[in-house]
Amino acid sequence: MSIASEITVPNQQSSLNQWLDYLLAIHPSEIDMGLTRVSAVAERLNVIDLAPAKVITVAGTNGKGTTCAMLASILRQANLSVGVYSSPHLLHYNERVQINQQDASDASLIGAFSAIEMARGDISLTFFEYATLAGLYLFKAAKLDVIILEVGLGGRLDATNIIDSTATILTSIDLDHQEYLGDTRELVGREKAGVFRSGCLAICGEPDLPLSVTDYAQQIGTTLYRVGYEFHYHKDQNPPTLWHFESAQQSYIGLAVPRLPLANAASVVALLSYIWPQISQQHINQGLQQAQLAGRLEQVSEQPLVLVDVAHNPHAARYLAQQLQAYQGRRIVALCGMLKDKDIKSVLATLAEQIRHWYFVGLDNPRGATAQALRQALPNERCRQHASEFTDIASAWQAIQATVEADDVVIIFGSFYTVAGFKSL
Repeated sequence: MSIASEITVPNQQSSLNQWLDYLLAIHPSEIDMGLTRVSAVAERLNVIDLAPAKVITVAGTNGKGTTCAMLASILRQANLSVGVYSSPHLLHYNERVQINQQDASDASLIGAFSAIEMARGDISLTFFEYATLAGLYLFKAAKLDVIILEVGLGGRLDATNIIDSTATILTSIDLDHQEYLGDTRELVGREKAGVFRSGCLAICGEPDLPLSVTDYAQQIGTTLYRVGYEFHYHKDQNPPTLWHFESAQQSYIGLAVPRLPLANAASVVALLSYIWPQISQQHINQGLQQAQLAGRLEQVSEQPLVLVDVAHNPHAARYLAQQLQAYQGRRIVALCGMLKDKDIKSVLATLAEQIRHWYFVGLDNPRGATAQALRQALPNERCRQHASEFTDIASAWQAIQATVEADDVVIIFGSFYTVAGFKSL
């Protein structure tokens, strides 16, 4: 007898948590790459074709979430109806499916899960595939103008790639999830380029584009729109609150610098200049200024300054180190918890010079690295002398509060689990 047959199937009257427990229980592996199973169920649900909505797929190692947030914010300013599918969530599962910047309700998700459960028959689906289908199901029902899909892992074999998009954005390419995507930027680039479509536009915000990406685009006839080639941007030094964008389509002088990464804002504006050139600079400015995303250099306290960031790979750590330069001369301490399958050594080495004291935590997760392992991964003994180990986030935070001063900066980072755990304290 299979495990699945022993599990009670929830129904419309069940709670969202009962459904989520069920979804986790019925498919043994968290990641099961391939599109055959999820495509078959999508066909039965009639969610493969989302026309007349325009679909934008966003892939990349880092910056996907902030790119989706800025794009959605601008499109909403221009009065378009917008759905955003993203992952993982920070605190509530409902964050994964947003319609017009509102999280999906428990009832709507339960309705979607019930429909998927009925349609799938004996086809096994992962937790992520269920989430993707639920998003598509709710977006189709809402008859939206634009649907933005954030790729979960890679691109070519990610569940979001069952949908043919109008255009794609490729934010950045670096090493992460090497066991699935390969251990070189060329291999990773090829996996991410798998979301490109023949005769469609692909905006590339990665300045050092691997050849595998340009080769594949050429092979299938994708129009590449690359930063530094087809579009350019630069930030004003005086005042540093403005930036400028230029492409063959459009030029914008004096755009507002967003709270989110400028490189991703430039990719968003490049897409708009090509697909929605009618959107005004005023709407772009308002959208950029209002866009925010929980857990991305998010300020949660002013004195002391407490920032949370989900940086968990070398590329994200380099960006975080860059941002922390703004606090030079102030004492910076870090609360850090990471998953053991990440490149821990590179992440910690990138930030080691800026962090005065480390508070390492073990995560309550089978993939979590221990606090001891994190401390040992620091680049030298001098760093290790300025590090403390804790079994949980609450006790590490308590220790920080006992020693931190008003002018200090505290950065909580390393994993979605770390940031979510801290935010739910």
